[in-house]
Amino acid sequence: MIEQTGPTPVRTGIVDAARALTVATGWDGVRMGAVANAAGVSRQTVYNEFGSKAGLAEALARAEVDRFVGAVRAALLAHGTDVRAGAYAAIAHTLSTAAQNPLVKAILTSARGGSDELLPYLTTRAEVVLTEASGALIDWAGDHLPGADQAALAFAADTIVRLVVSHIVLPREPIEQTATALADLAVHLF
Repeated sequence: MIEQTGPTPVRTGIVDAARALTVATGWDGVRMGAVANAAGVSRQTVYNEFGSKAGLAEALARAEVDRFVGAVRAALLAHGTDVRAGAYAAIAHTLSTAAQNPLVKAILTSARGGSDELLPYLTTRAEVVLTEASGALIDWAGDHLPGADQAALAFAADTIVRLVVSHIVLPREPIEQTATALADLAVHLF
């Protein structure tokens, strides 16, 4: 038997349907039956794949994180060993993409309206975000900053990711200003 290494087309279709419905109605308005209809599968298939609405939320968050982290890796790699330029590009891309991302907007908008079922995937249950995004920074730093202290790199990566997430959730300054300040901090931390 051949083992699957990634999501199946059915699973991907269900997550895509859940994403579209969340953007259109907010997570509170998403029903497993509606997701099944939109994905062209049975309701039971949705439950078989994800177990519950919380399982679907986790898969939805994971798919979005994977998109973001892929872009972060590309931005870092495009700048080679230039820590500041790579950090700025990755941070600015993340902040601007998050500000324009309809799913992130739906999560933050529903949270401001009293529903926060998905918000914890960006904040208190953000293990996937922190692990994947920090991993991208650590991988890049490991390749481009030879001899650096691994514990210090891990702390720096975790700190930068947490700060970027906080600026996604509660933006304060224009993206360029925030990205500049966080990139300067990244230079000091790395």
